[in-house]
Amino acid sequence: CIVVKDFKTGTINRTVREQIYPGGKGINVSIVLKNLGIPSTTLGFLGGFTGDEIERRLKEQKIRTDFIRVPEGMSRINVKMRSGVETEINGSGPVIGTDEMSRLYEKLALLKEGDTLVLAGSIPAGMPENVYQEILRTLELLRNVLSYHPFLVKPNHHELGALFDVKIDTKKDAAVYGEKLQQAGARNVLVSMGAKGAVLLTEEGQILEKDAPGGTLVNSVGAGDSMVAGFLAGYERYKDYEKALRYGLCAGSASACGEGLATGAQVEKM
Repeated sequence: CIVVKDFKTGTINRTVREQIYPGGKGINVSIVLKNLGIPSTTLGFLGGFTGDEIERRLKEQKIRTDFIRVPEGMSRINVKMRSGVETEINGSGPVIGTDEMSRLYEKLALLKEGDTLVLAGSIPAGMPENVYQEILRTLELLRNVLSYHPFLVKPNHHELGALFDVKIDTKKDAAVYGEKLQQAGARNVLVSMGAKGAVLLTEEGQILEKDAPGGTLVNSVGAGDSMVAGFLAGYERYKDYEKALRYGLCAGSASACGEGLATGAQVEKM
């Protein structure tokens, strides 16, 4: 993440501030879970010197890792530049081969009763577009992601709208289209709506709405992942959906209103 005071194309720009984080949606979830006292293991693929640095930084934070090394290419570098507005330049990353995919399935086969698997992020090059469905099918479930009855599906309101080719601006709209995801098989649907808060449709038939705790947006990167981690941590502790929603919103807001990902103290304060 870099901050440039007044970015101009076609000339030299100097940064005001630079920060480097280990990233990726799954990694973001693991970091926030760790900050909330919930252990997890980061899975996925790493390559090159960037992969080495990602793993080093995670181990430095005492986060368990179980990555698969790719023989060619390097883990991508994503640049978030703030200069009035936030601009993202994302790298392409390495190609994932069939051998690496086979090793991933071997690791997933070690999942036990009571484990929670988070599938997050875009599909890397070389992997089939239906890889999430294939992962779930490999875990002896059915063929379509929602028909597996996943515990939680968390789109933001833009993503939910894109699924049904509509524009979602209100919590009422979010509830209507979130219910369609439930009808397709999701047990719980959490729709994040940025500064407007979130809507949770529970498997118990509740529709819970909460506003965001407030604060000034500093960094949107990882806010949605933090909400997933906060929700899982809240539910793990209390087995209560209202409290899980509250934890999710506070974790997302804490990340959005700070320079890094939410810490446990920040979440508790919110």
